[in-house]
Amino acid sequence: MPFRVMVVGGYGNFGSIVCKHLALMPGVELVLSGRDQHKLQRKVDELNSQSLNVCEGWCGDAMGSAFSPALRSMNIQLVVHTAGPFQGQSYAVAESCIAAGVSYCDLADCRTFVNGVGVLDARAKAAGVAVLSGCSSVPTLSSAIIDQQRHHFSRIDSIEHGISSSAKMPGLSTIEGVLAYAGKPIKQLRNGKVHEVPGWQDLTLRKMPPLGTRLLANVDVPDMDIFASRYGAHTLSFKAGAGLKLGGIANGLLAQALKIGLVRDHVRWAARLHRLGVRFERFGDGKSAMYIDIHGLDVDGLPLAMTAQLTALNDKGPQIPSCAAVALAMKMAQGYVPQSGARPCVGEISVDEYMAAINDPDNLRLVVNFSKGPH
Repeated sequence: MPFRVMVVGGYGNFGSIVCKHLALMPGVELVLSGRDQHKLQRKVDELNSQSLNVCEGWCGDAMGSAFSPALRSMNIQLVVHTAGPFQGQSYAVAESCIAAGVSYCDLADCRTFVNGVGVLDARAKAAGVAVLSGCSSVPTLSSAIIDQQRHHFSRIDSIEHGISSSAKMPGLSTIEGVLAYAGKPIKQLRNGKVHEVPGWQDLTLRKMPPLGTRLLANVDVPDMDIFASRYGAHTLSFKAGAGLKLGGIANGLLAQALKIGLVRDHVRWAARLHRLGVRFERFGDGKSAMYIDIHGLDVDGLPLAMTAQLTALNDKGPQIPSCAAVALAMKMAQGYVPQSGARPCVGEISVDEYMAAINDPDNLRLVVNFSKGPH
C-alpha cells in the first residue's frame, strides 16, 4: 500500500522543496494543500509533469473544520505542516490530525510553538498518532549532529551553535517569523543561570570556511529549552545571520528601533526588508552553513572541544530545514512507526537519514573536528 502524505502549504517556499522530494519518492502518494486554487493547481501540474507519481491537490483551510474530514476521506497517513509563520499560530492543524488519526510534523522553529506542543500529548497518545514539532534544522538536525558525536563526551558543558544563510531570500512569512523577536529579550543559559539577550542584536563576526566571515546575531530557537535537559549543558547560545552583512546590520537596526519604541510593528518592516533583500540577492555567494561548537570532557575526563559545520553551496541551504520532514516521510513509508504522543522532533532522524533525504553530496558537506586540551 502506498504511504499517503499531505503537505500543508505545498506551493510555498519550503513546502515546494518538500513536495519536490516527495513527488519522486517510491511508495509515496503526495497530496498538496493550500487555500489558493490557482497556485495549488499550478504546483500540482508542475509536479505531475516531472514525476511518474501522480500528485493530487486539496484546496481549503487547514486551520478550519473541513480539514479533519478531508484527511479521513483521502486516507492521509502523515501531514507535513509548512505554512508559517508559526509565531502566534494555534495548534489547529495538529488537532485536526489527531481527530482524524493521522500523524503530523511541522517545520516550525518557533521556541514557544515547538516546546509547547506537549499540551497535545495525551490526546495524541489516545489517538495513537505522533505529533512532532520542529521537524527542521532546529532542533531536529542540530540534535542529530550532537547525538551522532555524543559518545566522544563524558560531559557536555556548553553548546554554541547557529546558522548563516545565503543571500537568497526565503518567503515573506519566514522573515515575519524570525523578526517577531527582534529587540525582544531571548532567554539563554550561561554557567547554569538563565540570562536574557536582545533578539537580532549583539552582532558578532565568525569565520566559516568556505563562507569567509559572516555576521551573526542573537536568535531564539527551541534548542535553548531542549539542550539543557537532553545534554546537560549549562551554557547555551544560538546566533543566525543573513548571507550579506548588510542584511545583518539592517536586522540589528530594526531590532534596536523596536527595543526603544521607535518602531512598533515588525510586520510592515519585515515586508520592506524582504523587498530590499530580494534586490541584493545577486550579490550573494550562494553559500550557507550551520555550525555547532561543543566544549566538555572526553571519556577520560580531559577537556574536549568539537566543531561541526554543515555547508551548503549553490543556494541549496533551504534544503536543510525542508528535508527533515522528507527524511521522516521516507522512514515512515519504509515501515517506521514513531512513538505516539506530541513532542519536539528530536531523536527521530539520524544525520545519515537526513543527508540521504537531501541526496545532494556535491552541494552539502558535513565536517566535524575535535581538539583536546584547555580552551
